[in-house]
Amino acid sequence: MNVLVVGRGGREHSLMLHLKKSKRVKNLFAAPGNGGMQELGTCVEIDELDIEGLVHFAKENEIDLTVVGPESSLNAGIANRFQEENLAIFAPTKEAALLEGSKSFAKDFMIKYDIPTATYATFTDVEKAKQHIEEQGAPIVIKADGLAEGKGVIVAETKEIALEAIDNMLVNKTFNEAGSTIVIEEFLEGKEFSLIAFVNGDKVYPMLPARDHKRAYDNDEGPNTGGMGVYAPVPDITDDILEFTNREVLQKAADGLIAEGRPFTGILYAGLMQTAQGTKVIEFNTRFGDPETQVVLPLLKNDLLQVFLDVLAERDPGLQWEDKACVGVVVASKGYPGEYKRGVQLPSVHPENGAFVIQAGTKQTEQGLVSNGGRVLLAGAVGNDLTQARQITYQYLQEFDQTDAFFYRKDIGNY
Repeated sequence: MNVLVVGRGGREHSLMLHLKKSKRVKNLFAAPGNGGMQELGTCVEIDELDIEGLVHFAKENEIDLTVVGPESSLNAGIANRFQEENLAIFAPTKEAALLEGSKSFAKDFMIKYDIPTATYATFTDVEKAKQHIEEQGAPIVIKADGLAEGKGVIVAETKEIALEAIDNMLVNKTFNEAGSTIVIEEFLEGKEFSLIAFVNGDKVYPMLPARDHKRAYDNDEGPNTGGMGVYAPVPDITDDILEFTNREVLQKAADGLIAEGRPFTGILYAGLMQTAQGTKVIEFNTRFGDPETQVVLPLLKNDLLQVFLDVLAERDPGLQWEDKACVGVVVASKGYPGEYKRGVQLPSVHPENGAFVIQAGTKQTEQGLVSNGGRVLLAGAVGNDLTQARQITYQYLQEFDQTDAFFYRKDIGNY
């Protein structure tokens, strides 16, 4: 089969790596791809949001299946256009992807379908939002309603930080239109975890739980990022917790979207908090998580292409998992998630001794591989347990200690 992966980040590199293993894959393409994806297939210069260009490419190259990584493409309606042209695609429609595209829609949806989540209020008016903060106090969470590349969430420890976040979003338009409506939520205490599932209609096939660390620096300090490190599975998330989450979160979401006339096909991601009152949803994503994908897929025994095809055909893919653990640590450009330099030379990205590297913000040049983004790559390893996987990963990462152009967290996997 000819397979196209849409996207340019670490998640898409990981998808290609695992699709490449399938005996059923003939030609593998990425649009637009990155430095690492070039080694696995053909990268084509078509932007993720150039949907007509992607449709044309899929027709011209007889693409049998397209898999979509980024949320921006989903919310722009890539699945709708591909379906109009009878092109097979593993992705939710624009209508179903609104579950990630609008935080206020997602919160209203959760309340309507009795999915456990934090209490909240939605605002477009600055003074009313600030009044709400004065009444509720801190800590409290402020979220941009729309898509903001994982950075549109401010966990405010003080009222001052919360009020500043309101000004940044509603007045200074830090996140452009994505922040023209904001959601202010109760602060949830507990341990975070993510659960991702393959979904088609009311059929839900969960993957292994993972734990992602969003804060930039060790001990979960610093600003929120798109994710600085991750591991799977999560030892403190019991079978009972997973059973509850599958039933009360993922299944209810899939059924609710059918009831709303927005049936879902693709990847449904639940970002969750295990609180003293039980599991609660922080957010839904409508695509593979990044960086969770990079540590969950290495533990999947199944042929990934076959899983996609089975789910699309409404067959149970019979997911099977390695009885092992995987740790992944993100190497980021110094300054991320703020201003940072591009074009910095990278050390070897072909490690030995069992580590693997997934490239994200990289670019191939005549001088070799250089940085081309905030999160540059993820180094990871599969081990018999988290301790072994962690040890192999951090041993490789010492290569990055010779330069001050990059940084990475030293505490990933210490659950």
